[in-house]
Amino acid sequence: MLETAQEAGAETIVLADTNGGNTFTTIMEVVGKVRERIKNKIGIHTHNDSGLAVANTLAAVEAGARHIQGTINGLGERCGNADLVQILPTLILKMGYNALKTNVPQSEKLKKLKTISTYVAEASSIPLSPYHPYVGEYAFSHKGGVHVDAVLKEKKAYEHIDPSLIGNITKLIVSEQAGRAAILQEALEMGLALSKDDPAIGEALQEIKNMEAKGYRFDNATGSIRLVILKALGYNVDRLKVISWRTLVEKGPTDRVEAVAILQVNGDIVHGVGNGVGPVHALDLALRDALLRKLPHLEKVKLTNYKVSVVEAAEGTGAAVRVFIEFTDGQMSWACTAYSRNILEASLNALIEGYTYKMVVHDMRVK
Repeated sequence: MLETAQEAGAETIVLADTNGGNTFTTIMEVVGKVRERIKNKIGIHTHNDSGLAVANTLAAVEAGARHIQGTINGLGERCGNADLVQILPTLILKMGYNALKTNVPQSEKLKKLKTISTYVAEASSIPLSPYHPYVGEYAFSHKGGVHVDAVLKEKKAYEHIDPSLIGNITKLIVSEQAGRAAILQEALEMGLALSKDDPAIGEALQEIKNMEAKGYRFDNATGSIRLVILKALGYNVDRLKVISWRTLVEKGPTDRVEAVAILQVNGDIVHGVGNGVGPVHALDLALRDALLRKLPHLEKVKLTNYKVSVVEAAEGTGAAVRVFIEFTDGQMSWACTAYSRNILEASLNALIEGYTYKMVVHDMRVK
C-alpha cells in the first residue's frame, strides 16, 4: 500500500499509530523496515493512549522519520496526540535537529513556546498543568532548602535546559522546606541585598513555617512572602486594617450582591461599598471604594486570577479553604494567599494583602 502511494506521487508517507498502542521499540522497528523499501520522506503520527506519544515520535525520528504530526499541548481525541511542546525543544535543543523552517538561530526558535502553549490552553479552555514539561508553571521551580541552595550555585544540577530558551523562568518557591537561600533570593528580587546571617532572614523563615503549620501554602504567592520578609526587616506592613465588613446576597424579586467595608488606612477610617456579581467581587469593589479615597495610585491594580482550594482544616475539624489571588498594576504582577474556615474571610484577607503589598512597594520606590 505504501509503495503504491509512493508510485502515485505521494511526497511523504506518514505512518499512523492511530490507537496509541505501540511502544517505541516497535515504532523504531517499523520505521526502519519501511525505510528499506520507501525512499520518499517518512512521517509519524502518534496518539498518547499508552502515554508514549512523545517517546514514540522521537523514536521514529531516530529511526529515520523526518515529518512529524502533533498538536500544541498534546490536544486530541481520547488521550490526545503527540505534544509538540515537548517534542520540539527535545529535537532542537537536545538532539540537534534543524526542526522548524525559519532563518533564526536554533537558540532563538523556541523563545515563545510557553506563550503559544498558554494561549492554546486559554483558547481551548483546557488548562495547562503546572507540571507540564518545559512550559509548566512548576517545570523549573525549586522548593527544598538544600535544593534551592544548590540551584543558586549551579542551575544545571537541577535544570535540564536554560528555561529562557523556551520562554519559561526559574522559580524559587519559599515554603516550610525552603532555606535561607530562597528567602535571600526573594529579598534580592525586591532590591534588598541581605547577608545570609541577617537575623531577619531566620525570622521570616520561621514565620513562614509557623503559618504553613496552620494551613497556609506559599507556593508562588510572591506578595505574601515578600510582606513576611519586609515585616521581619522592620517595614510597616500593617498600615491597612479591616475594622469591619459585611456581605449580602439577596435573591428574589430584586437580586442584590452587596458588600460594605470599614478600613483603617494609615490611621484614617474610611468606608467603602461595592455591588458586584458575587460576594468576592462585591468585597473587592468595597475595598477599592474605600482605598481609592486615600490612595488613588491603587486605581491601576487589577485582579487577574482567583483560585480557591478546599483542604482539610489544620485542626482536623473539617474543611477549610486556601485562596490564591493574582494582581497586576500593568507593570508588575504579584500574588497573595490566605487560609480560613470561611471562604469570604480568606478572600478578604488575600485581597487586603494584595493591596497592602502594592502600597508598601509604592512607598519604597517613592522614597
